[in-house]
Amino acid sequence: MSRRRIPLEDGWADVLHKAVRGQELTAGMLGDKAGIPDEDARALLDGRFDAPTATAAAAALSLHAPSLLALAAGTYHPGEIILPAGMAMFTSDWGGMQVHSYLAWDKTTGEAAAFDTGADATELLSFLQDHGLTLRLLLLTHGHGDHVFEADRIVEKTGAMPLIGEGEGVTGIATFAPGREFRLGSLSIGTRLTKGHSPGGMTYVIGGLAQPVAVVGDALFAGSMGGPNTSYGDCLRTNREEILSLPSETILCPGHGPLTKVVLELKNNPFFAGR
Repeated sequence: MSRRRIPLEDGWADVLHKAVRGQELTAGMLGDKAGIPDEDARALLDGRFDAPTATAAAAALSLHAPSLLALAAGTYHPGEIILPAGMAMFTSDWGGMQVHSYLAWDKTTGEAAAFDTGADATELLSFLQDHGLTLRLLLLTHGHGDHVFEADRIVEKTGAMPLIGEGEGVTGIATFAPGREFRLGSLSIGTRLTKGHSPGGMTYVIGGLAQPVAVVGDALFAGSMGGPNTSYGDCLRTNREEILSLPSETILCPGHGPLTKVVLELKNNPFFAGR
């Protein structure tokens, strides 16, 4: 699938809803904080966009208003970002939602690591065979079904070791503490705790390619972030500290939506821009 044609995972209304949900606000509470009539706050949360109302709501929610307005106008997309040699992306359908998995490998040894499974690992397994690669590791960003669904099949077909961060608790998959590093030939794979969307979400930072890459799962999306299922504060904090602190040209590989870069999200993501 062309990276350019992958739509953003979230629109302006999704961002607002995540911020409202994370801060445990009602429409009336948002109206009070933003200084707007309750009916205008409700209309906004119902998807009826109004720029002045959205600007006031963004300020009340500590969102970057220009970035939110850009999402509403359809003027922000990270564009076509190409993974460096030694990486591949696979996209499958999960109940009408597109979910990504990734593969990285050492070109000398042919040893590979897969990141998440998606809903159908057929393409990933065929790629391994066609390119003569040996899958050593299956590294999971978090335990939600669309990211682990094909774990058993991948392990059965390849003999790879499946691993997931502490706190995720997927039956039959060993856990590890953040900070652990894996090596495959010339590749290094660092691990950073990016919890909040899930209790033990993990970001994998890959070194040894022509460009730094981080597989972030659902912690961060182009123009948004994963839903605050366990902690809104942790979502914001760990994204800032563990992902957006990486070098600016680091390619970010999310579980949904297009590839992006640190520099783009620092400028254009309503949750993090302007800080």
